[in-house]
Amino acid sequence: MKEFIRQYGLIVDYACFEENLDMFVNEMEKGLAGENSSLKMLPTYISIDDIPEKRSNVIVIDAGGTNLRIALVNFDYITPSISYFKKYPMLGIKETITKEEFFSTLASYIVPLAGKSKKIGFCFSFPAEILPNRDGRAISLSKEVKINGIVNSLIGEPLKNALAEKGLDIENIVILNDTVASLLGAKAVYVDRVYDSYIGFILGTGTNSCYIENNFNILKSDHLKNKPGNCIINIESGGYANAPRTPVDESFDSLTEKPGEQLFEKMISGAYQGGLLLEFIRAAAANGCFSKSFEEKLADVSSIESKEIDDFCAYPYGDNKLACLSKGSEKDRVSLYELIDAFFDRAAVLSAVNLAAVMKKTGAGKNPCRPVCISAEGSTFYKSKLLNEKINYYMIDFVRKRLNIYSEFVKAENSTLYGTALAGLLD
Repeated sequence: MKEFIRQYGLIVDYACFEENLDMFVNEMEKGLAGENSSLKMLPTYISIDDIPEKRSNVIVIDAGGTNLRIALVNFDYITPSISYFKKYPMLGIKETITKEEFFSTLASYIVPLAGKSKKIGFCFSFPAEILPNRDGRAISLSKEVKINGIVNSLIGEPLKNALAEKGLDIENIVILNDTVASLLGAKAVYVDRVYDSYIGFILGTGTNSCYIENNFNILKSDHLKNKPGNCIINIESGGYANAPRTPVDESFDSLTEKPGEQLFEKMISGAYQGGLLLEFIRAAAANGCFSKSFEEKLADVSSIESKEIDDFCAYPYGDNKLACLSKGSEKDRVSLYELIDAFFDRAAVLSAVNLAAVMKKTGAGKNPCRPVCISAEGSTFYKSKLLNEKINYYMIDFVRKRLNIYSEFVKAENSTLYGTALAGLLD
């Protein structure tokens, strides 16, 4: 098994880390310049320096893949609070609806907040092009949400019109995604901490990251490149295409719904962990790494879920699916654990490369008294038994000790709601 792990590129070292770090930074720079890049580097036209110190109440909409949340966030004190909260099933999941039905229903959910605020922050957790006026244009839908006519449509303007039809006077609607909301959520909650900069990092079903960039580096935007200040950039890091892939990664990618897309995401995120690991297990079995009994049991396994991987890591002698594969053979059990350990080791290094590239690109985090705040969200990051500890290890061993870059992971309560509200304060 150790030889298989070596031959199939699951062993990582500092040289590998540095090489991939430089490639990631290069893709970031090309994306900012408007050149061909696997990183979209989308400007959000949101600057944390523009958020007013005098803050008022903000209506918040959080439209995700499962739930639709409506809240009123108050900034009466140092830290934000929530005085109204409702959760609904995401529109367009149970049945296909039209764009008009989507905005009309959404407006009806906001009617109870009439007169409470004239500002709305709208976290639209689907691909969208953000415009200089901070409205957004939907690029596509995902997560089984079906809303006819919304692709290529504006998001803020039709909602504002639907609210006006119901008698609500709204001054401004700011559109952003969940990664950006996470970054701003840390800014809203940790007001008494001094950070050099901020990163939003999502590692759950999928993965993405965002950060704060100087405007003069955003060459592809005529609106920003000659304007003083900074802008939060949505990296769309799940699309990074230059990470070192193996024949197993390529084979697995060919089995996914959209081959050739979101290659980085397929190597580290929760939605793909089970399927990719199963392909590695099959390849290891084909290379003689397991017993005949293991191979016979493996033939009956058609899928693996990420939770089943964690079950085995916590209870390798239990009755879970992966433990049953190796039952009766300690060698099979140890070999399987070694493979899973190496599998997560690679995912952790790639995650650290993503984060380190942002800090190297910006030059932030050189002062240990002013680390970079990484607002991390996602069940894969927090609940994966092996992955979380490995990411933290490489952020210390590779990033802090070798690159002298300091950072701190934080988990801000209600970060998406608070961050969206902070964005909603902008004019």
